[in-house]
Parts: sequence; structure tokens; C-alpha cells
Amino acid sequence: MHATDSATAHVGKGVVVTGGAKGIGLGIAQRFVREGATVIIADIDMDAATEAVRDLGERAIAMETDVRDEDSLRLAVEVAVESAGQLDVMVNNAGIIAVAPLIETDAAQWIRLLDINVVGVAMGSKVAAKQMIAQGRGGCIVNASSGGGRHGVANVSQYCASKAAIIMLSQSLSQELAADKIRVNCYTPGHIMTPLWEDILSGMGEALGRSREETLEAFLATIPWGRFGTPEDVASTVSWLCTPDAEYISGQCIAMNGAELPW
Repeated sequence: MHATDSATAHVGKGVVVTGGAKGIGLGIAQRFVREGATVIIADIDMDAATEAVRDLGERAIAMETDVRDEDSLRLAVEVAVESAGQLDVMVNNAGIIAVAPLIETDAAQWIRLLDINVVGVAMGSKVAAKQMIAQGRGGCIVNASSGGGRHGVANVSQYCASKAAIIMLSQSLSQELAADKIRVNCYTPGHIMTPLWEDILSGMGEALGRSREETLEAFLATIPWGRFGTPEDVASTVSWLCTPDAEYISGQCIAMNGAELPW
């Protein structure tokens, strides 16, 4: 049994968080910095990443990173190693959503979303795994799925398909990398209130002919816990997955969804 002090859970660790400048990614980055890690906020929005670093202090580093570019991801890992001495945690959080009926989508839209949401996670996992294997001390890769990866949702078929793929990718990699003591898990947030949710509310409201308020209330009614989640609800679980307390946990998909079904 391990007993991890949450205040010092990640002291000295090198962490990369893709999509770390806003929303859930920023919540995860804040948590790791607070617990002692050096965090690379790897985000395509350099202005937002720079602003996040300004608030987080010297143990946070902004990197302009496009997850569609393997070299860009590799550079973020290299900076983590230069800054912290090693890469301990890779959080593949970056992703996008598109709200539209299937009949209104085209191949180019599908390819862009899958390239960011699935191939970006695969390549982020690849560059992290290569570094962790070279270090010889194991590590943690944590990938962002969604409740939409476990059940279909009308008008977001692209997104749901991509998030389901991440679950299978994570399970497969957990077996592939176990011999090197690299743990691979994913998290499936439910309805977490972030800037991205404004896009979801707008898109879903338009698709269903509802106002923003009506759409918001409809989503809230599906959450038995009675509130929307926060980035910190996700970040606390991601942090725990990367501590010795979770040393025997790999290949799992953990939901933070206020008891919303399905699991």
C-alpha cells in the first residue's frame, strides 16, 4: 500500500499536458503545478498558453504545439526533459468537437476531427512512450476520452467515434507498454462546464431548436449529482492516476460524471 501526500504528489516530475491552456487541460496543468511538477502547457493557442503560464509561475512552460505534427509533440517532450530532467507524465488532452447531423458533414470535416482527436493522441502517446522507455523508469500516459466515447449522441457522431477510439487505443497501449512499466489510462468526463461547452450548447440548441437555457437545463437534468462538473473534478482523478497509489491500474477508463449513466 502507498500513501501519497496530495500536496507533494508530483514534486520533481516532468509533465506535458496537450490542450493545456484552457478548460479541462488548464485544470489538469494547475493541479500538477500545485503538486510540485514542472508542466509543459502544449497548446496550439500560444497566446492562451502564455497567459496560463503567467498565472502558474516558473514551473509552467508554454509551448506552441500542434498535435497533428509529431515533431511538434516531440519538441514538447524534449522541453519537459530539459526542464525537469525526465518525462514522467503525458496527458493527451487536446481535442475538438463538431456538432452537426451526419448528413451535413463531409469527409474533410471527419478527417480533421479524427486527425486531432485520435491520431494526435496516438502520436502523443508514441513520443512519450519512446522517451519513457529510454529513461527505463516507467511512466504514465493519460488520454482524454468522453462519456460520448461510451454511448452515441445524436449530432456529434464524429466526436463520439473519436472518443470511443481513444478508449480502445488506451487499452491496447496499456498491454503493449506494460513490460516497460508504463501505465496507460483514460478519463471520460461527463458534462464539465468549460469554454468548450458554450460551443456544445450553441450547436445542440441549434440542432434541436432550443434556446441556450433550455439546452443547459436538459443536460443538467441528466446528472443525478445535481450539478455540472468542473475541470478540478477531472484534474484530481488524473493526478491520482499518476501517483504510486494507482500503480496497479492500467488500461482503465475512469468517468467523472456525477453518476450520469452509462458508466
